Amino acid sequence: MSRIRSWKFFLVLIGIVTCGLVVAQDYQRRWGGRRNYDVRRGVPLWEKSKEFEHDVFTFVRIQYDNYGGRYGWRTDYPDADLNLSYRLKELTSLQVDPNGKIIRLTDKELFDYPFIYIIEPGHLFFSEPEVVALRKYLNKGGFLMVDDFWGEYEWENFYRQIKRVFPDREPEEVPLEHEIFHIVYDLKEKPIIPSVHHYLRGWRTERPDAQIAHSRGIFDDDRRLMAFICHNTDLGDGWEREGVDKGYFEEYSEPFA
Repeated sequence: MSRIRSWKFFLVLIGIVTCGLVVAQDYQRRWGGRRNYDVRRGVPLWEKSKEFEHDVFTFVRIQYDNYGGRYGWRTDYPDADLNLSYRLKELTSLQVDPNGKIIRLTDKELFDYPFIYIIEPGHLFFSEPEVVALRKYLNKGGFLMVDDFWGEYEWENFYRQIKRVFPDREPEEVPLEHEIFHIVYDLKEKPIIPSVHHYLRGWRTERPDAQIAHSRGIFDDDRRLMAFICHNTDLGDGWEREGVDKGYFEEYSEPFA
């Protein structure tokens, strides 16, 4: 092989390797690789009150397994968790942990936290130990919020999984009169909140079969709301992307998310 041809081959090889690295890094960034999740991206940091050090609200995100090995549980992390925690501190009298936490349903510390959050459950799969743990957690007074899944296929998948947790309880539509819609803001509707990317394209929903926002609940025997299921809407993006676009903030993040 001539020297010129050798150099050409060498440059092509470098190009192929470089492209491969870029694709791999993008995959890792999007699906749970080496992205730096510790960056607060401008969200203020505050100290927890020493007086209430062990009595603060902590945003707890649940890590779960998906069909197909996806990392849907990391969607909107960490900005959604950090921004909502900051707004709770700012707008309410709650003592709030500035960092939040990620745990699995089978972790022993699950019962240390009264609020847990599951995002993008459209391909979620619970193991049997997770089913048992979630049932025990909710029956003991815990509260689950589910968010950001769209259309009938994703609803059916989540429905199958949550029915394993409570075979004898049916998710039911929570009426707008319920107190959960009137605690901090007085909501008059259940809004469809699209992701900021869909919003910037002029779309008001993320699926053709997702034209109505549903807020379903699972109640215990005393009508305590154990699980609040937000379907055909994306509150998490409203938290995460509040600083991306002024119009998105004013139309979705501030009044609804």
